[in-house]
Amino acid sequence: MRAAHPFAYPLLRASKAPVRRVPGLGVLVRDADLLRATLMNTASFSKTGPGAPSDLWTPVLGPAVLLNMEGADHLALRRKLGSLFAPSYVDPLAAESLPTAALTARLRSGEAIDLVDEVKRYASAMISQLVGLRVSEVDDDLFDRVSSITRFVRLARPRLTAPQVERARAILAELTSHARAAYRAGDEQTVPGRMRSLDLSEDEAMGAVGAFVLTGTETLVSYIPRLVALLVDSGWLPFLAADRALVEPAIAEGLRVTTPSPVMLRSVVADDAIGPVAVHPGDRVILATFAANRALGPFDPSANVAATLKQLWFGAGTHFCLGAPLAMAQIRLTLDALLDASSTAAPLRIVSRAPARGVLIPSYESLVVGTA
Repeated sequence: MRAAHPFAYPLLRASKAPVRRVPGLGVLVRDADLLRATLMNTASFSKTGPGAPSDLWTPVLGPAVLLNMEGADHLALRRKLGSLFAPSYVDPLAAESLPTAALTARLRSGEAIDLVDEVKRYASAMISQLVGLRVSEVDDDLFDRVSSITRFVRLARPRLTAPQVERARAILAELTSHARAAYRAGDEQTVPGRMRSLDLSEDEAMGAVGAFVLTGTETLVSYIPRLVALLVDSGWLPFLAADRALVEPAIAEGLRVTTPSPVMLRSVVADDAIGPVAVHPGDRVILATFAANRALGPFDPSANVAATLKQLWFGAGTHFCLGAPLAMAQIRLTLDALLDASSTAAPLRIVSRAPARGVLIPSYESLVVGTA
């Protein structure tokens, strides 16, 4: 977190109040109950408006994506997309896209693997599914260009600059040109073709593709290496390898402690209050999910205090992350492969690590693991 946000992170950590105004930033919320209540109250707190996600993403993705919508239109689009992210659809999609059996075999053979690079390849496979490209055509350069879009975002800056918007739109236009072709062909082997069969318009489908590429892939690349580092550093990994019943609590606890999306933003659209702090239309609300989640204590799969949060790291209410089942499927498959490679005689260990700097989502630049 500190490597990613050397100035914003200490500032947000320094505030101990459950909710307070921070000059130049907005109303900062650090309490889980207040944070959830804010997310659930779409009458007063919106994803559209000054300082909200719409300020960031509408110029890049257009007006009709889940990231920047509210009300009846948002619910209608969410319903159309619902079956696309049901476990019955995403579980086999993830299993087909992620070569996790090869990961296990390589680790068992004694190879040291940079888990960040490995998971980038998995994310690239998912990008290929989302946009209708062959996996071989989604290389590291394309992945890095997609990731560069989120690196433009700064907490103190509510919107992207004109040159940043232009670059982001150019990158996404390249991706969505393939997605448009898949959509128009009606190829249900691709996600865009499937969206057409679900009666999404072409613009709705392209907006959804762009949103999922931007938000989903980098979260995966951030979280899995951080989870593995957490399991190794805390000594919990051998226990999970021996007792797979601990896997689900460990994943939930890892999401709670690392919180891949450390803040969420809302714009106030009606006079209201968050705890003792009155808010008014135009105010910007910063929901510090990482602070709310971490307040419940250290990582502990046996206690699993994360269960009390009802997956708050994925949001709440009508804006609960639609892609959560896909993310969870990818996480489970990768973690299972790593646990399969670890044994009492050759436990998984960290060979080297380096944090990523100047990124939106806290992550590792590299995390090399091995069993030798």
